[in-house]
Amino acid sequence: MVPVFYGTDRSRKANAKRIAYGSERARRLELGHALVTVPKTHQVPNIERPFAIRIPYFEITVYEQAEDPKQHFTIREMKVLTREQFLAMARERIAGSQAFKDQAVVFVHGYNNDFDYALFRTAQMAYDLRFDGAAFLYSWPSGSGLTGYYYDRESSTQAEPYLREFIELVVKETGATSVSVIAHSMGNLPLLQVLRDMGPSLPAGVRLNQIILAAPDVDRDVFANLAANIKQYGRGVTLYCSANDVAMAAARRVAGGVPRAGDVPSEGPILVDGIDTIDVSQTSTDYLALNHSLYAEKSALLNDIGLLLQTGERPPDRRIPILQRINTPKGDFWRYPFVPR
Repeated sequence: MVPVFYGTDRSRKANAKRIAYGSERARRLELGHALVTVPKTHQVPNIERPFAIRIPYFEITVYEQAEDPKQHFTIREMKVLTREQFLAMARERIAGSQAFKDQAVVFVHGYNNDFDYALFRTAQMAYDLRFDGAAFLYSWPSGSGLTGYYYDRESSTQAEPYLREFIELVVKETGATSVSVIAHSMGNLPLLQVLRDMGPSLPAGVRLNQIILAAPDVDRDVFANLAANIKQYGRGVTLYCSANDVAMAAARRVAGGVPRAGDVPSEGPILVDGIDTIDVSQTSTDYLALNHSLYAEKSALLNDIGLLLQTGERPPDRRIPILQRINTPKGDFWRYPFVPR
């Protein structure tokens, strides 16, 4: 079982069996703790869940296989906690860590994620990384529907005050001496804005460990401005981007053709001084795949994240020797080479 500490500004929804959260906004921070089971048959880096047939856009489930802890990730237990209970449990977990001594990681999910899936993703990453520190999830009120892009964008930004409260709690009060943050997709925008605003208030000598920005669904120019402001608050900032990310291509069209920070257009990826940009396009050449969650779905990238958390070694080709360093007039970036299967 993988323990996950969570914060959310989602409203609860009716569920006779356990606490559950929907896509409505609660306009307040709620804290909790979940135990997620991982099946013995788990294959890194999958999230094994029951097979289901759903009608796209209408969110109608035609058929869904029964959940089985022997085959699937499941939620064994979920509790809402007071601030005091939350901190006591988090401090105990962090104090008992060994491989990732005194470390905490905060994961902020992206577009079209329901609460349970975000919980499973956090548990999967912690399990596959063998992360024995405290894993934290912040879940903002995503509509978890393909037609809810604009709702999700507004919903992610309105969550900023609650996300800031949560991150400040983890950084300042859990006893963790090393706190890293990982944001995916649309979750990058509120995180970047929160880090920009809270950075000056960090206690003297306190810095985040690693800031990992995976496939940011953020306007390139907005990203450049925000990222330039937050790099001073972390020991290192890493951007993962891809040329074959279907979600990035769709978001670019919605944004009038302006590339997203997680995109790699023909002129190359966005480069910001002091931030390591890594082009991960060649880690997946499956043109039938979305290629939007490669950071957690490819063992090579999970391995890189694990090394970042443990060593923080830079530049990237020092910890991953196969990376190709690409020199451009605007600066350098790194690229995973094509590796035939």
